[in-house]
Amino acid sequence: MTTLPARTLRQIVGAPSTPAPLDKAVLVLIDLQREYTDGALRLSGVDAAVEQAAELLGLARANGVPVIHIVHHTAAGAPVFDPTGPMAEIVLAVAPREDEPVIVKKLANAFAGTDLQTVARDTGRTEMIVAGFMTHNCVSSTARSAVDHGWRVTVVASATATRDLPDGKGGMVPAADIQRGVLTGLSDSLATVVEDARAWG
Repeated sequence: MTTLPARTLRQIVGAPSTPAPLDKAVLVLIDLQREYTDGALRLSGVDAAVEQAAELLGLARANGVPVIHIVHHTAAGAPVFDPTGPMAEIVLAVAPREDEPVIVKKLANAFAGTDLQTVARDTGRTEMIVAGFMTHNCVSSTARSAVDHGWRVTVVASATATRDLPDGKGGMVPAADIQRGVLTGLSDSLATVVEDARAWG
């Protein structure tokens, strides 16, 4: 019996595999906050991911791509993402400029309960480039919702990161395995996944 090579649903239906054209895209950077770099939720490989996000941000700015920053806030005094504390701040390397909107969210999906859809559509763009933290939670939730909201989505893998998670059976799933699984799942039917900013080289 011949085993056919694995193919994504996007390949089967002939969906485009190229990343979002920069002249049609808006960049959404999700939760690039200190909670993930030097707070309670430090991520695996986060320093490299921040560097890649900064490179992506530089590419966007150099090419006139509108940039939207997302931040997560909980309640004042909460264990994580306390908006009154320093860990809710955006990492300096990817800090927003005055003309770049910052949208505060309360849920994993950056569209839920926010005006992200309106702000993004007002740019006149039709495609969305997504990067940020955490891959398995807010990045995945937002990318999936973006598709539901009518966007063609490109996820930049190296500018995302996650962390080791308990498996519910007394063991642990390494961050690298979670990262690979989530990005593979997104690439099957929902998004074009590229490694880094060199995809637009």
